[in-house]
Amino acid sequence: MGIGDFIKKQFIDVLQWNEDGDGVLAWRYPMQDSEIQYGAKLTVRESQMAVFVNEGKVADVFGPGLHTLNTSTLPLLTYLQNWDKLFESPFKSDVYFFSTRLQLGRKWGTPQPVTVRDKDFGMVRLRAFGMYSYKLADPKKFFTEISGTRDTYTVDDLEMQLRNLVVSTMSSTLGNSAAPFLDMAANLGVMSDAVKAAMTPVFERYGVAIDNFAVESISLPEELQKALDTRISMGMAGNMATYTQYQTASAIPLAAQNEGGLAGIGASLGAGLTMGQVMTEAMRTAQAGATTPAPAAAAAEAPEVRLGKLKSLLDGGLITQTDYDAAKAEVIRQITGG
Repeated sequence: MGIGDFIKKQFIDVLQWNEDGDGVLAWRYPMQDSEIQYGAKLTVRESQMAVFVNEGKVADVFGPGLHTLNTSTLPLLTYLQNWDKLFESPFKSDVYFFSTRLQLGRKWGTPQPVTVRDKDFGMVRLRAFGMYSYKLADPKKFFTEISGTRDTYTVDDLEMQLRNLVVSTMSSTLGNSAAPFLDMAANLGVMSDAVKAAMTPVFERYGVAIDNFAVESISLPEELQKALDTRISMGMAGNMATYTQYQTASAIPLAAQNEGGLAGIGASLGAGLTMGQVMTEAMRTAQAGATTPAPAAAAAEAPEVRLGKLKSLLDGGLITQTDYDAAKAEVIRQITGG
């Protein structure tokens, strides 16, 4: 090496990483045209780790603290470069810093519904969503398996791979679970713990430690949710006969507001009473376990009874004088045959 080349070289006596903002997990110290002074200081801050890499092989790993770089503190690098104990020259090595801070608020969700067998609803398709947090725990594994020799590696770079691992584990957990959907939805904490336990060894393979995992919701697709809502509504209706009477009573004032006056009321009453009779008879038949004949039609009301009812409606203000006169004339016509 000539004198000019020697002058061009820069000798580093302090190595450190001042993290600029969030989102960077791994950062390579710029070493172009530079060598590290023997006895240089390495500063590793809390929530950081540093790794020396020699020709692509991970050598020495440093945790938080102030470290003096020599053959004693760099035993693996000393071995790889065949230094002797008297080595005191500047040296070349790649140095990577890693952030070990917690990465909070990472979202996950199943992009496609997961089909599972459910004892209550048969085959159903479930979606799940939630949050998780993690931190880098083993920089050697992370460098070897994930980040490699890139100058920087960010949270966003890692996000897709981790999310795929989460979704795959969640889908497997849902598919193998014997718990019915209603129990899953009511015990999200138990489901969260189960998925976290299943994902811990998967994350460890890449040097990442999962800190927290939460299943925030497990839901059915919209069409299945509507069917479940209908089933719940039917259960809340209780006794069907009582439910039918309530529906009929609710329809009367609505029918009275429609055009047709008494005719509208009569039509609504007739429909309601008919439905009530049909439902009541069906329930009686089911309870008795045998088929019974339909009830005979009620005998025709006597004309004087019908006229009395009409007069009561008129006196109560429920029909007009015109309605009363028309109905009265129709009753008289039926009596006289005119």
